[in-house]
Amino acid sequence: MFSRNFRMIKLGVKTLMLHKLRSLLTMLGVVFGVGSVIAMLAVGTGASREAQERIRRLGSQNIIIHSVQPQEDRSTQRVRMSMYGLTYDDQARIEETISTVKRMVPAKLVPYEARVGGRSMELRIVGTTPAWFDLVERDLVAGRRLQQKDLEQRANVCVLTETSARRLLATDEALGSRIRIGKNYYEVVGIIRSDTEGSVGGVQTPDQAVDAYIPMTTARERFGDVVVRRREGSQERSRVELHQLVVEVDGIENVIRTSQAIEQMLARFHPRQDYRVSVPLALLREAEETQRTFNIVLGSIAGISLLVGGIGIMNIMLASVTERTREIGVRRALGARRNQIVGQFLVETVVLSSTGGLIGIVIGVLVPQLIERFSGMPTVVPLYAIGLSFGVSIAVGVAFGLYPAIRAAHLDPIIALRNE
Repeated sequence: MFSRNFRMIKLGVKTLMLHKLRSLLTMLGVVFGVGSVIAMLAVGTGASREAQERIRRLGSQNIIIHSVQPQEDRSTQRVRMSMYGLTYDDQARIEETISTVKRMVPAKLVPYEARVGGRSMELRIVGTTPAWFDLVERDLVAGRRLQQKDLEQRANVCVLTETSARRLLATDEALGSRIRIGKNYYEVVGIIRSDTEGSVGGVQTPDQAVDAYIPMTTARERFGDVVVRRREGSQERSRVELHQLVVEVDGIENVIRTSQAIEQMLARFHPRQDYRVSVPLALLREAEETQRTFNIVLGSIAGISLLVGGIGIMNIMLASVTERTREIGVRRALGARRNQIVGQFLVETVVLSSTGGLIGIVIGVLVPQLIERFSGMPTVVPLYAIGLSFGVSIAVGVAFGLYPAIRAAHLDPIIALRNE
């Protein structure tokens, strides 16, 4: 049985090699189909995973609450004092009334110019507690993070982001340097890496690249709750007690329910909607669902190439049946059974489709690597894409080669022998 099948495969390959160029051109549809399926899924998966990873870094068990200036305050040209946002009472109420809250980190954000010698830059001063670095996990580059003793002593210490340290301190020794913020000097005790800025998936990130972290007690004492911003000769004053609250929930299963409870509670005390609640977990699930939909769409589009390749195989095999009518008649007259004729033609189509599939896999794996190297766009080749595309290429070969094979097997031997 094995030797018979081997001879059939050998005969099929030999027949295809008699028409090398035609066989190569027939395979191209399958090659490009498989290659495009893998490459498109690799690009889509890479982009989606990068977005999902950035959302995960915000914390799957975290809820981020931001103070938001109401639209009516923004539209008013001359507001003497705009009062809005989260309060210390909000923090206390959430901690006391919602049992699923594991811990909470407040943050006071103040834009301020920092100076070191002749260099200066505007930093975002973040007054917070040591727990910030547990909920917003970032790698420690050097030194240490804020500690409880800094909070208790209202110490003039700060932790800079790597970007801030490079721009402000330049070639100076970072740790132990003293930077001037306002009228006070702060000792740099640590540097952390901050690789996110702006927003991720519609969620404003808690940290930015130009942050300087100081103890919350120090921030309240040095800066108070009133922020003054001078723009083009005008002066904008706003009173905000807390700019952010990062809430850690005791379990992923309670995140959505806890966010709803927080929104209901805040709505009772903030009729102007001067806050925004962001849930990274909800966005993560949405991103995962979007990736699945995206993969289906990309796979369907690329699958059309495989369909075209299959039609090309059927077309060539039908032509081959016509060309080899006399050969088929001779084999049938010598006793070849119909299933042997079907097997011979199916072997040829499977060899074409499988060889094209293997070449397509190589192209599909190489193209994402070239894209990542020259464009910097992250790509990930999913293993299921390789297996699925190769399996579909074989299936396409069988499906589109079956009709020509059956047609060849049902030729009348007498009529076939008459063919010139």
